[in-house]
Amino acid sequence: MLVLITYDVNTETAEGKKRLRKVAKQCVNYGRRVQNSVFECILDNAQCVTLKAILTDIIDEEVDSLRFYYLGNKYHTKIEHIGIDRGIAADQILIM
Repeated sequence: MLVLITYDVNTETAEGKKRLRKVAKQCVNYGRRVQNSVFECILDNAQCVTLKAILTDIIDEEVDSLRFYYLGNKYHTKIEHIGIDRGIAADQILIM
């Protein structure tokens, strides 16, 4: 399923900047960045639970926020994009 993950991490402190880098790194491991704090991730249920737990452990719930949008398997009809596209779509094959 496609999961859209957005986050807002308070970066007023050095610890906040470190949390921001950790959240972004974990999201990159599971999907592709489509905007600064927005990732599209193709995940199965187990991966989704794992990633949610990892991110929840990283953030400070008093000052940071995470949002998960579960778009399902038929997400192609739910996404409209205008403007420059960043990288390869999350569901496309990347050969290295």
